[in-house]
Amino acid sequence: MIRNTTSSWGSVARGFHWALAAAIIGMIAFGWWMNHIPARPDRFFYRSIHADIGYVVLLLTLLRLVWRGVNPTPALPEDTSRWHRIAARVSHLALYAVTILVAVLGWAHSGARTPNYSDWFGLFHVPQITSPDRAAAQAYENRHIYLAYVLLALIGIHIVAVAWHHFLRRDRVAARMVDGAPG
Repeated sequence: MIRNTTSSWGSVARGFHWALAAAIIGMIAFGWWMNHIPARPDRFFYRSIHADIGYVVLLLTLLRLVWRGVNPTPALPEDTSRWHRIAARVSHLALYAVTILVAVLGWAHSGARTPNYSDWFGLFHVPQITSPDRAAAQAYENRHIYLAYVLLALIGIHIVAVAWHHFLRRDRVAARMVDGAPG
């Protein structure tokens, strides 16, 4: 099944989820590594690759939100408390918002530095949303890094919620993102 139903996630939604999960975790790890390697001549190359994948993460996140907007969201079990429903909604909105903010701040950092990271894998130039400005580039980069840590914390909370649903509640809320079977 490609589309979502009121009780299960479709293959497209699951594909977006797992592709973004792998890309975001990889980007956070790569970004941390990249910022902790000693200054080297090839440092621009690594930062450029990080930016190229960041543009893809932003695009996939926006496409995922569009897909989510035109598909039903599988319902939580009926016995889910109001508090848990609100927490689930807020945490998912926070994950989307912070993912977009991290990517946009990275994009802003790219345009504010010289040279920028607009050359997408050597295929074309991504239009930049900021102009060269050394102080602004540093500010964007600092906020980008800070929010990447916030995103990592939100991912940690998400994983704890997944474990709670899977191991304690045993309600298939987490499992349906893996197998697509109704919850």
